[in-house]
Amino acid sequence: MSNTIWDPLKSVAALHNQISKVFEEAPDKTEWFDDASSCMCAWKPPVDIYETGEGIVLIAELPGLAKEDVSLEVKENILSIKGERCMERKHEQRNFFRKERCFGTFHRAFKLEGHVNPQNIKAKFKDGLLEILVPTYKDHKTGKVKVDID
Repeated sequence: MSNTIWDPLKSVAALHNQISKVFEEAPDKTEWFDDASSCMCAWKPPVDIYETGEGIVLIAELPGLAKEDVSLEVKENILSIKGERCMERKHEQRNFFRKERCFGTFHRAFKLEGHVNPQNIKAKFKDGLLEILVPTYKDHKTGKVKVDID
């Protein structure tokens, strides 16, 4: 058996060469923005979800949208938030150095678990934040509901 001396700098240099090769072979990202129609990208607005004494609260970050640009729907216990953020026409002809904002349609869907009351959902939109309150039944912790018998 032969003894081989390990040279950590040689390993680092090899890793550096491999990483450099990956970036050299990657397509030029500036090609993605050659025209206004190609600047569309998939975007998924972030959503925070938490529970209060009233129910489940969802807060979606929707900068640049008006409440008319967003729709909410509950179907088969799935809450859907849909909308579209359009690029302003005046920006289409600009010679951008960098373009990071995304435009286009979005769709987020959340399964309403447990004892929720979708008929009484309330939503408000202010300063680019959509806040949705999904009320829960008052007895949701025990799962006990009193049923009247006729």
